[in-house]
Amino acid sequence: MAATPRAPGLFDEAVAQIFALEGGFVSHPADPGGATNFGITQQTLARARQCSVTVDDVRRLTRAEAATIYRRFYWDAVRGDELSPGLGLAMFDLAVNSGPARAIRMLQGILGCPADGRVGPQTLEMVRKTDVAQAIHRLTQVRLAFLAVLPTWPVFGRGWRKRVLAVEREALRLASLSSPSLFKNG
Repeated sequence: MAATPRAPGLFDEAVAQIFALEGGFVSHPADPGGATNFGITQQTLARARQCSVTVDDVRRLTRAEAATIYRRFYWDAVRGDELSPGLGLAMFDLAVNSGPARAIRMLQGILGCPADGRVGPQTLEMVRKTDVAQAIHRLTQVRLAFLAVLPTWPVFGRGWRKRVLAVEREALRLASLSSPSLFKNG
């Protein structure tokens, strides 16, 4: 059974959350991602534009272009339109921070399905059969455990933890507003 696409406004709500969490231009010397704007790195911007970009290009990135990049490289990669609103937000934020393939493998790991880094029919079926709130809690635990062993945890850990827990709260709120019958047992 094919997954039912969700309301078109879900991406807009999720990306607004990401923008609020990411803020504007930042170039922290300890950040291995380098300069970012709206959370978009120089490397990601170059990939999106399919050419070399400078730090000034990152600084001039518009919110509209950042949203397009987020949809193309992160939201669509985790198939956010096919996840419950809460799980979609949790996966989207995880993909933004740790990459879509890692986010998907983490989700697949907690669901108990093969962790291939791609959301396919088997993963979507497992998502439909799971308790969304429990999946969000478990994803948060796995995500924090992953972040805690990164070498940059001492510099960024406090902020990461605050962000992950804020995303979990919002994801759980969204999950509570959704009809469970839409997301469980299909």
